[in-house]
Amino acid sequence: MDAVSHRLAELAARDPFAVSLGVQYVSGGAGRAAVRLVIGERHLSFNGTCHGGVVFSLADMAFGLASNSHGTLAAGIDAHITYQVAVQRGDVLTATATEVSRSRRLAVYRIDVTRADGTLTSTFTGTVYRMAKAASS
Repeated sequence: MDAVSHRLAELAARDPFAVSLGVQYVSGGAGRAAVRLVIGERHLSFNGTCHGGVVFSLADMAFGLASNSHGTLAAGIDAHITYQVAVQRGDVLTATATEVSRSRRLAVYRIDVTRADGTLTSTFTGTVYRMAKAASS
C-alpha cells in the first residue's frame, strides 16, 4: 500500500458515519478511491430494497476520499446521483471514484456504484472546492 492509499485508509477508518454504515475501504490513490458495503437488513427502506440514502452515502464516501487524495482539503459543493437498478439485501456494492477534472480550486469526480457481478446500479457526480490548506492526516 503506497502512502496515499495508506492515508485514505486512515481517513476512512476515522469517519464515524461510514464506519456505522459498515463501509470498508478497498483501494485508492491520487484522484481515485474505492469503498465497499454489504447491504444488510439495517440498510433497507420500508419497501424492502436498499435505501437510496445508503447508496448515496457509499458513493459520497468514495467521492470524499478521492477528492482529498491530493493533500489539499476539499469540500463538496455539488452532488448528483442517478439510480439505475434497485439494490437488494445481500448485494455487495463497490463505489469507485475517478477524477474527471481538477483545477486549482475546483475538481469534478464520477463515482460508479456496482454490484459484485459488475452491474452498474448508480452513477454519482460531485464537485469539490479545493481549499488552500492541507487536508488532515
